[in-house]
Amino acid sequence: MSREIKTAKSANLMLCLCCHHLNPTSALRCETCDEPVYIRRRRSYERTLAWLLTAMILYVPASIYPVMTTIAFTRSQPNTIVGGVIELWQQGSYFIALVIFFASVVIPIAKILVLAWLCFSLKIKLKTHKKERTVIYKYTELIGRWSMIDIFVVAILMALLQLGGILIVEPGIAALAFAGVVIATMLAAEAFDPRLIWDTQDEDHH
Repeated sequence: MSREIKTAKSANLMLCLCCHHLNPTSALRCETCDEPVYIRRRRSYERTLAWLLTAMILYVPASIYPVMTTIAFTRSQPNTIVGGVIELWQQGSYFIALVIFFASVVIPIAKILVLAWLCFSLKIKLKTHKKERTVIYKYTELIGRWSMIDIFVVAILMALLQLGGILIVEPGIAALAFAGVVIATMLAAEAFDPRLIWDTQDEDHH
């Protein structure tokens, strides 16, 4: 027997995104923390798509231009993200190669695809798997909060490798574009309002 889930919106309540206190829909500011409150993030869908488009555009130069240059025994080799991973793997730095691959390829693309799918599910007004989509968004947002670690990890690895003197890694022009991708995906996750997923349920009751 399925149990009907009642949303805050259907009960004429809205959640404060700062302290998570439930306020009446007539309130302009949170009764607890005095922050501005609103039923849904303003233009959430459009802003999320805009940031996703920005991330996808920036990912093109981040992928095709050199993100780093490896210098081994006076031999200089500029590498793209994937090329750098292959270079490190061939030189036996398997752990470093895997870290850069997941931080620079898997995570950014996964975030873009997940957020794009969530936006698409809102566009077609998908009425199923609400809990699953909400959980997926929460994990995506959690990863987004730590996305800048991707940049820090690459920077730290570059510094550590230079200490050896044998293998030196220098950042390339694509590093700035990749940083833009990370920031854009973080802002896209922040702009998305997961409460929109549950609006189809409220519409069914009207």
